[in-house]
Amino acid sequence: ESTYAGIVRLVEAAQASKSPMARLADRYAMWFLALTVSLAGAAWFLSGDPIRALAVLVVATPCPLILAVPVAIISGISRTAKLGALVKDGAALEALAHVRTAILDKTGTVTQGRPTITAIRAGEGFTEHDVLGLAASLDQASAHVMATSLIQAATDAGLTLLPPSSIAELPGKGIEGTVGGRRVAIGGDNYVRNRSSGGHALLQALDDHDGVQSVAVAVDGVVAGVILLQDQLREDARATLDALRAAGIERIVLASGDMDRIAQTVGRSLGVDEILGDLTPEGKVIAVRREAATRPVMMVGDGVNDAPALATAEVGVALGARGAAASSEAASVVLLVDELYPLATALNIARRTRAIALQSVFIGLGLSIAGMIVAAFGYLPPVQGALFQEAIDVAVILNALRALR
Repeated sequence: ESTYAGIVRLVEAAQASKSPMARLADRYAMWFLALTVSLAGAAWFLSGDPIRALAVLVVATPCPLILAVPVAIISGISRTAKLGALVKDGAALEALAHVRTAILDKTGTVTQGRPTITAIRAGEGFTEHDVLGLAASLDQASAHVMATSLIQAATDAGLTLLPPSSIAELPGKGIEGTVGGRRVAIGGDNYVRNRSSGGHALLQALDDHDGVQSVAVAVDGVVAGVILLQDQLREDARATLDALRAAGIERIVLASGDMDRIAQTVGRSLGVDEILGDLTPEGKVIAVRREAATRPVMMVGDGVNDAPALATAEVGVALGARGAAASSEAASVVLLVDELYPLATALNIARRTRAIALQSVFIGLGLSIAGMIVAAFGYLPPVQGALFQEAIDVAVILNALRALR
């Protein structure tokens, strides 16, 4: 019945509905086998010389399929890991090479995820310490990034935090519970307004500053105060988005569970193509499915609320350094460092790796088919054909290893 259980069900449903990507070798192996057998049989039948059929079979090499492609993919995965991006398997690397739309969460993804308090406005009968202490005490039961900031601020101020009880949380909206015998609710303006009957003038008097998020606090049905916080953009956020566009991303969407005005401010400063605010976990899934109808989609996030969308997208990218375990589990790519830029690098590596893998397949099979035709006409005996076949194998494997560079 819990929200977390609902998120787990969303992740499982998304994973079950997503068909696994076919390996490159599966696409070409059958027709190559049929071509080899047909060419060998034709050479024997038309010439009456079984040695020609033997030569065709000896020259035919499947190594561009069974060795070169996996070598290129594993080399690409190794290269991305060295730069801070863990790609979980070859299918994920290949899918990463195809994406054309990127959907990014806001808090903790394009922002630092460590909002700092800029001001506390206390209502009548409450002090700033009262507001911060009660809010931080209740937020001990929440995993939201704002909760961490409030708890840290209260600790730094030397406040004693009380254990909360009777907790009820609405992810992305707010949380309520009992602290020291008092009923406390904290969250967005609307969430707290619906759970209080007095002190609403404090909410109405809030300044609508760009980039500033307000956390309202109600105590025993009265608005006790408002805490203003601001989360700064990551230093590499703009550079990463520019690099993503340079790497072939055609559309960038900012999808946030925060208030729409906050999302709009951040999105405009980054120059994204569309900005979506006030999204629930289900809302992010809907956004991913809508974008996936036109282009392969990559979803980037760090929180538990992002896990269903990460699993739904063709490529889910989780910020694993400080993100939630659920998001890292649902994602196919995990950024191991607390930076965003390795994502753009991994995208470039994935596309280069796929190009090298295809190059190894087509060049290797092309040389092999050419050798088979020459052998069918009797110009390449089996022994020389074996040497030629080994030369093709070495060439395509060395070419595949270029993905390490």
